[in-house]
Amino acid sequence: MALLNIGDKAPNFSAKDQDGKTHTLSDYKGKKIVVFFYPKANTPGCTAEACDLRDNFERFQANNYALLGVSADSEKAQFKFKEKYDFPFPLLADEDKSVIEAFGVWGPKKFMGKEYDGINRTTFVVDENGIIADVISDVKTKVHASQILK
Repeated sequence: MALLNIGDKAPNFSAKDQDGKTHTLSDYKGKKIVVFFYPKANTPGCTAEACDLRDNFERFQANNYALLGVSADSEKAQFKFKEKYDFPFPLLADEDKSVIEAFGVWGPKKFMGKEYDGINRTTFVVDENGIIADVISDVKTKVHASQILK
């Protein structure tokens, strides 16, 4: 599936978080939601990104935003990642990649000269009506909150 664009309706996803609780898009109706996709829990870039969002969490709350992190890691890996860095937002364990594919962030990547398929680090801002208001594909992991709350 192709990457979603501004103005598209966000897919009505369903996935479990690090504690086994199911989250769906409709759970967040009437609230703005930031859905950030990251390749792998506990890796340097993903940790920097999630910690920046954690450190700016009050700013997100003040602007009526909910945050959801998504990767293909297991619930156990997401639990350890969340616990280690004390993230105040849920991390979805999308092991079957249904949410990842619905948003179109699975695809070819290059790292150290090798090509492979994986999660392309991308963030979607979804408005109160379930419409994509912003797509950030050039994520700056250390200052990601500023990219979202511009």
